[in-house]
Amino acid sequence: MPSALSRWDTPELRASIYQFTVYVPGGVASVFFGIWLSEHGIPADQIGIINALPTLCLLLLNIIVGRIADKADDWRTALLYISFASALAPLPLFFVSEFWGILTIWALTATSNGLVAPVIDAATVRMTRRNGTDFGAIRAWATVGYVFAAGGIGLLLDVLGSSAFVTLYVATVVARAGLAFLLPRFRAPAPKVTLANTAPESVAQPSRLRDSLQLWFVLPLLAFALVNSSNALIGSFAVLVWHENGIPSYFLGPLLGIAAVGEAILMFAWRRFGGRVTARNMILAGALAGLLRFTIMAFNPPVEVLFLTQLLHAFSFGMGYFGVVHFIANWTNEANAAEAQGFANMLNMATAMIALIAFGVLVEHFGTHAFFYSTVTCLMAIGCVVWSLALRPPKSLVT
Repeated sequence: MPSALSRWDTPELRASIYQFTVYVPGGVASVFFGIWLSEHGIPADQIGIINALPTLCLLLLNIIVGRIADKADDWRTALLYISFASALAPLPLFFVSEFWGILTIWALTATSNGLVAPVIDAATVRMTRRNGTDFGAIRAWATVGYVFAAGGIGLLLDVLGSSAFVTLYVATVVARAGLAFLLPRFRAPAPKVTLANTAPESVAQPSRLRDSLQLWFVLPLLAFALVNSSNALIGSFAVLVWHENGIPSYFLGPLLGIAAVGEAILMFAWRRFGGRVTARNMILAGALAGLLRFTIMAFNPPVEVLFLTQLLHAFSFGMGYFGVVHFIANWTNEANAAEAQGFANMLNMATAMIALIAFGVLVEHFGTHAFFYSTVTCLMAIGCVVWSLALRPPKSLVT
């Protein structure tokens, strides 16, 4: 009879523990980093550049890292290396205080941190499909981790001040590197060659990523990237904008945390209703939610309304992200899973880089009205999904 420990020691549990740590460093940065930069005398346009440079680096690296991860014996190996790189990168932040030094070190820090999510998500979705388990319930723990960081650790902003940022950030990435050793193997064992399986079979999905990159396939990924570029603005600028508009410090962490709470609820409940919505309709729903969310934010609403708009993050990010993950999984195969997710992340980084640079300039001149930039990108995203559906209608509830 298996012990209680062995019954709990499953690949899904190990993946969930690591997923909890994936966005904790980002949650700490969302609350502390903008104010930390401002208190070092960095203006908003330079803050935009500091946040945009890592997206340029990720833009260049994501597909390459995804390809390397796909060729490794298991995605676990790649995650170990990436986790340790992201733990070492921020250490020099203790010793820099001016623009060029911060720009260089933060580029290395945020880039190494940003490589974690696409690899762990590609690995997890393949593992859960093979095992018949719930990807949403595992991925939701990444959101819970963000809630813990932004809503829980974020409350320390009022107690410790922004000067605690570097110490807190380093502690979270070091903890994640340690927990990476708990990760399971994600790939299925290599099949043994027999006479029964040596005959050539038709392959439903292309084995090379470039064979998948048709317009109808790229458009939904671009749509989510356009919406998600505004989610990047929330992480980089929202706390600073709200702080300058007089929102009390004790509301800043909870405002970020409530968004992730809504996202976590959606992800935990996903298996009950997710199969009823096509992947591209999930992305479309995310774009519509983003249109409503960011347009309201542009009018500088009171804090009570901000809490409501932040709950729309469950759809503008959570549902849209699930749409992308399932869309990619349905139209690619295991040989290029992380590479395809890396391509989607590359689009995310490209649109986020443009958004961060543009928003940094816009917020200097227009304040909160700069969020109308997000209104435009969400409208563009809606158009992309509708175009894709016109080019290739879905054949099932998952495409």
